[in-house]
Amino acid sequence: MKQLVTDFPIQLHEALIIGQNYKFTSSKKAFSNVVLTGLGGSGIGGSIIQNYVFDKMKIPFIVNKDYFLPSFVNSHSLVIVSSYSGNTEETTAAMQQALKAKATIVCITSGGKIAETAKKKHLDCILVPAGMPPRACLGYSMVQVLFTLQHFGLIKTNIEKDINGAIKLLKSESKDIQKRAKAVAQKLNGKLPIIYSAPDFEGVAVRFRQQINENSKMLCWHHVIPEMNHNELVGWRDKDAKKAVVILRNDTDYVRVKTRMEINKKVIKKYTSNIIEIYSKGNSYWDKVFYLIHLTDWVSVLLADIRKKDATEVKVIDFLKGELAKS
Repeated sequence: MKQLVTDFPIQLHEALIIGQNYKFTSSKKAFSNVVLTGLGGSGIGGSIIQNYVFDKMKIPFIVNKDYFLPSFVNSHSLVIVSSYSGNTEETTAAMQQALKAKATIVCITSGGKIAETAKKKHLDCILVPAGMPPRACLGYSMVQVLFTLQHFGLIKTNIEKDINGAIKLLKSESKDIQKRAKAVAQKLNGKLPIIYSAPDFEGVAVRFRQQINENSKMLCWHHVIPEMNHNELVGWRDKDAKKAVVILRNDTDYVRVKTRMEINKKVIKKYTSNIIEIYSKGNSYWDKVFYLIHLTDWVSVLLADIRKKDATEVKVIDFLKGELAKS
């Protein structure tokens, strides 16, 4: 897993090549909505892009993490089917509904049943390299979603310029990223991490939570500001040195959100002294997103080392799939 994290900038470069070389067969048309269906490591890229397109797309962009698609999906919908393995039970079920609804479908996968169905039905299917844990392939899948949205004229952005800029940043900051990640991992050891972020970086916060779960083998939770100011903040009442708050921050966070973050720190300090702030670097949105993703990925694998856990192992998920296969 460490090598996969190290190679993240290389993966982004390879993802660009895949996207640039893919030739879409679906014709451009006016859509009324976009639904990305995918779970776990295959779906989190959709959540991050949902944050990105919030103020850029004129139609709804929905991320679906279920067996079922929303009832509004029809022939005027674009459904992006994202499953790294190509065999995700929930995603294959949702894909069948998309077919019945006569939606325009674009698949992003490394193979499996989804690639087979795409070939049979003559659907667009962007293939990414196989043989890795899905959570380690975020760059491959997420970049293809951006190329898909660009192909259909749903976003106007220079993907190549944005991603190449982020790659350059990650390479130049490589040593400092690992140094900062090690310091955070040491502070989180033996603690219950609680991750907070601004709304437009919630996808990144969820990604961090998932990486702590799968790589570090730990429970944690996340919330966003300002929403948590209307509920969770009241839950801070008992002193607990085992809790550690991590706030993901950006110089571009909305000014009122910044103010709330500072007030939240004053409240939370009464109950735990473990408050860690991780500031992003870079100029563009994607600089900041990929910087935080790369740094927090490093936190999760270094924390696994400290805890003497195998960051790659996910036996309990394999057990779950085995039990489901019996029914």
